[in-house]
Amino acid sequence: MKMNSAQIERTLHQLQAEAIPAEHPVMPQLERLFGEHTYFLDGNGLNIVEPVEAEQSDGQRGVVVNIASWADASTASLEPHPPEATELVIDLEIDLRH
Repeated sequence: MKMNSAQIERTLHQLQAEAIPAEHPVMPQLERLFGEHTYFLDGNGLNIVEPVEAEQSDGQRGVVVNIASWADASTASLEPHPPEATELVIDLEIDLRH
């Protein structure tokens, strides 16, 4: 899923990761390989967030899905693999009371 800036900010508060900016030179390649998403790099590799089905959630939530793992401990290159849903669910709903 492609996120807006508020959703990215909320995700980064719940996931220790770095968002890859939309204007980053690697984005066209990522979108060719994996589709249009907001991408996050963390200690496990490359991740996206996919929406959780509405009946499973009372608000807007998304599950973190790992789509590529680091090739080795140097974290210099990634190895793509079939998407693996993690146990981490992100609350994407904006709290307008703040």
